[in-house]
Amino acid sequence: MPEEIDQIQSFVETLSQRLIDLSPDLLAATAILVIGFVFGSSISRLIIRVCSKREIDVTLARFFASSVKLLILFLFLFIAVKKIGVDITPFIALLGAGALGLSLALQGPVSNYGAGIAIILTRPFKVDDTLTIHGRTGIVSLISLGYTRLVTEDGQEVTIPNKKILGEILTNSFTILVVEGVVGIDYNADPEEAIECVRGALANVSGIDAEKTPQVGIQEFGDSSINIGYRYWVKTDDYYPIQYAANLEVFKALKRAKISIPFPQRDVHLISENES
Repeated sequence: MPEEIDQIQSFVETLSQRLIDLSPDLLAATAILVIGFVFGSSISRLIIRVCSKREIDVTLARFFASSVKLLILFLFLFIAVKKIGVDITPFIALLGAGALGLSLALQGPVSNYGAGIAIILTRPFKVDDTLTIHGRTGIVSLISLGYTRLVTEDGQEVTIPNKKILGEILTNSFTILVVEGVVGIDYNADPEEAIECVRGALANVSGIDAEKTPQVGIQEFGDSSINIGYRYWVKTDDYYPIQYAANLEVFKALKRAKISIPFPQRDVHLISENES
């Protein structure tokens, strides 16, 4: 027992002497870390201010600022560790091996971040634009470095990894969408009158974009009707409510004008055995 106590006392004395010998270096290392933190924070704030003046996306600006700050902190950390006499060569080798393994493990997220940076820099779309990709249409609610989020007309959130967006064909209708409709009229009806009826009906519907004139005309000649097509533009959020209201107005306008909407008809000829 006395031997163990002596060993503990010897260890404490050695450690205390070692700390006393290293105290100037420890103070210097602490000062280096503090300076590194202050310097990194200052550079980070400077980058954000510069990006703000150049109107660079805030997400990308914060990413650049935080990356530079982290790099500066690591640099000053290595200097501080070397100041107290610790060999940093094994740490550098370990860091390199760890970075390689981490890059392989995070290959997917890293590619998403790279695609996110490209999207933010090139700006093929922005928040509140109406985007169609991979068969899904929605309003862009968020553009982050890793993913882009759409909100569909029925309130569903669609999260798309940015690497699935970059290089794909995008349809950006900005804040509006086109609505297409068709109504059939009898062949005995006057198509010009029907076209004017449809135009008048659309003029009575609130919410249709006033900057784009609705398009109305003969779309095709069907088996039982002349099909009048019409197109107009609405805000994405109002797509279905306005479409339903417009269809109702078109129906009522044609009914008031006594223009019939025929149902599908087929002429059937019966051939008797004598005729054959």
